[in-house]
This record gives sequence, structure tokens and C-alpha cells, in this order.
Amino acid sequence: MDFSEFESVYERILRDFGFDREGDERARDVLRELTTSFDESRLSSLARERVAICGAAPSLADDLASLDADRIVAVSSAAAVCRDHGLDIDVYVTDLDAEPELAGVLSAEGIPTVVHAHGDNVDAVRELVPTLTQEHVLPTTQAAPVAHVRNYGGFTDGDRAAFLADHVGAGELVFPGWDFDDPSVGELKRQKLEWAARLLYWLEQRRGVTFDVLDGRRDGLELP
Repeated sequence: MDFSEFESVYERILRDFGFDREGDERARDVLRELTTSFDESRLSSLARERVAICGAAPSLADDLASLDADRIVAVSSAAAVCRDHGLDIDVYVTDLDAEPELAGVLSAEGIPTVVHAHGDNVDAVRELVPTLTQEHVLPTTQAAPVAHVRNYGGFTDGDRAAFLADHVGAGELVFPGWDFDDPSVGELKRQKLEWAARLLYWLEQRRGVTFDVLDGRRDGLELP
């Protein structure tokens, strides 16, 4: 997705949450200085495949027991659950929030590690990104992309992972470990999950498909 298409949605997200665009841009620029260009052709392994976008909801362990997927994109702490189940991770997506040490472990193993910078995680970016194996780090932003820092669309780790998979030509997307009604999350996280659902609904429309994870929810969703 080109940022010119995503920008109006990004601006709505900023207004809805009261976030500061300049903060996102500062974080992006810090990430740019700490990283190098990533070979995006390495993501072609997802093309035309059935790709699981593994979320970090408590249901993930049960969902993995019956998982049918060719490739796995693990989001945040979902990576640890996938590994505990003996599953190989093809791409890891994180904003360094939950279990940030995973980024160091997975990048050292050569797994493409998509690290996202936003206005609230600059300290984590400064502290952790220099410790990662740089050739395996793909830096992303939710603001305008610059230099080698990319923006494929999306807002939360989960829906950004889906937009990334779409960008590189994934054939089908499935969503183990997703729960838009997780009672354990706070109000801010709940609001973020609402946006994640809206963005996946938008991605459905763009791909001309339906995602099972949105079944029963579409009547309450509006395109962003």
C-alpha cells in the first residue's frame, strides 16, 4: 500500500487517539539512524502461500493445535508461543512492547524482524535496536516512510503484519490467536483492537475476500 492512500486513515487514527504525528516522525527518524536497508526480497517466501498471522490472544495455543498454514508471521509475544509448539517463524513483527527480548533472539537466528517505531516507544527503540542483528531488521513507521524505513499500512502489530503479508503477495491469510473481545485488555488496548478490526475489514475489501476472524463483526464495522 502506498502511503498516499494510507495517510488519510493514519490522520483519522491520530485524531481518534489524540496521538502526535510529530512524535511518530521523531521515532521514525531515530529508527532510521539505528538501522540499515533490509532486503525485502527475503519476504517473497510469503508470496502465494497460506499465511498465518499469529496474534497474542490467550486462544493462540489452542488455535495452533489445528493450524493449517504454509508460513507463519508471528506478532509480538505470539512468537514465544509458536516456538513452544515447535513451529518455525518466517517473519516476526513487533513494536518492542511485549517480550522485547524476542527481537534480539529471532534476529540473531536470521528471522526477518519487523521493528516498528511510534511516538510511545522511542526509548525502547534507542535501547534495543542497536542490540539486534541489523541485516535481519526491517524498520517500519506509521508516519510517512523515509529512506529505508517502510510503511505497508496498518496500525497495531497484528493488522500491520496482515498488511505486510498482503504487500508481498500472500495467497491467503488466516488469523490464529486473535480475540477482539479479550476481556483481559484495558480500554486503550480495546480501542486499538477496534481499529485493528476496521483495518482488516478494509483489507478484506481490497483483496476481495473475507477473513474468518471478522465473521459476526462486519455489521458493526465501518471502512476507515
